[in-house]
Amino acid sequence: MALPPVLRDRLRLPVIASPLFIISNPDLVIAQCKAGIVGSFPSLNARPISQLDEWLARITEELAAYDKANPDAPSAPFAVNQIVHKTNDRLEQDVELCVKYKAPIVITSLGARTDVNDAIHSYGGVTLHDVINSSFARKAIEKGADGLIPVAAGAGGHAGKLSPFALIQELREWFDGPIALSGSIANGAAILGAQAMGADLAYIGSAFIATKEANAVQDYKEMIVASSGDDIVYTNLFTGVHGNYLRPSIEAAGLDPDNLPQSDPSKMNFGSGGNTKAKAWKDIWGCGQGIGAVKDIPSAAELIERLTREYDAAVEALEAKVALTRKRAAALAAE
Repeated sequence: MALPPVLRDRLRLPVIASPLFIISNPDLVIAQCKAGIVGSFPSLNARPISQLDEWLARITEELAAYDKANPDAPSAPFAVNQIVHKTNDRLEQDVELCVKYKAPIVITSLGARTDVNDAIHSYGGVTLHDVINSSFARKAIEKGADGLIPVAAGAGGHAGKLSPFALIQELREWFDGPIALSGSIANGAAILGAQAMGADLAYIGSAFIATKEANAVQDYKEMIVASSGDDIVYTNLFTGVHGNYLRPSIEAAGLDPDNLPQSDPSKMNFGSGGNTKAKAWKDIWGCGQGIGAVKDIPSAAELIERLTREYDAAVEALEAKVALTRKRAAALAAE
């Protein structure tokens, strides 16, 4: 199944920037879209709900103006993330605003609902759903999602346990629609690797936390630059859902990262800090395992430029390896 035009024709690089709780804002989204990748944000970042109306108006108007001024290189589409969970009492209002502004892409998380998909489809929008296994993926597609975002082991924030190889392999056995792979992708070679495994797009989050436009405190950005995959801790303590967090931020909160208790999943509370005084995202900083590739704090456009150069170089290197392998195979066949 081919990618929908919104994901096929307007991307400079096959990448969706993941919606980062607290961190993603209009400045970051607009910069990402202008640089040629899908920019996104969680609707709950805009508080109160009137601010969501303002954000959507600004993003829509600024990107339209950019496209008019750059008809040969228009911006990429933007996406809005909706938390489809019973604790989100704003969901219906937020979806109504997505319909009002015809958000090109809506990413749904923590639950799948047919009525949400139907609302987005009413104006031609595309829905993608976060999943951590094939069972959840089937339910999402049955309820009308157009595509999937498999969140594999190593992804920042809430993440699954499965290797991306295993997860993509299982999904592609029965699903031929759009897939954007999430999990430790922070350089151009990893974007190509995601495609080689069977994904259409890469889903990148943690690297964008350490950009100038991101709404993250400077210490958070610098901690990402200074850290590596060894500094990531996987726990459900802080929200009730397993996720990946920066070890130094856990230590700064007075906790032992190697001896964290388990939280009760039935008492899911995003940002409460579980049984701790520290709050997830505000004090305990989410991050994925791929941050070893993050060496500085560039603008979003500069980061996307680096990813593009790396991606192009990886394509050239792969083509050379394939050509050499075929040459050797032909030589062996001729013997």
